[in-house]
Amino acid sequence: MEPEVEPEVVEVTGVVRLGQFLKLAGAVETGGQAREALLAGDVTVNEEVEERRGRQLSDGDLVELGGGAWTVHVMG
Repeated sequence: MEPEVEPEVVEVTGVVRLGQFLKLAGAVETGGQAREALLAGDVTVNEEVEERRGRQLSDGDLVELGGGAWTVHVMG
């Protein structure tokens, strides 16, 4: 299933976990909001529902939440 919008590229340095990434991307404002979205099954990574806040993301991963889409770009 294609994202509803063109994914925004979010640049990160080193290892990033899903909960952190959602905040960096502006998808949520707090870790609590990230946890709630994940537990509700509202977050997908590479088109699969993901519930683990600590999931380590890799370069090129596609994260989607609430009609928004972000591609992970790992710098260095």
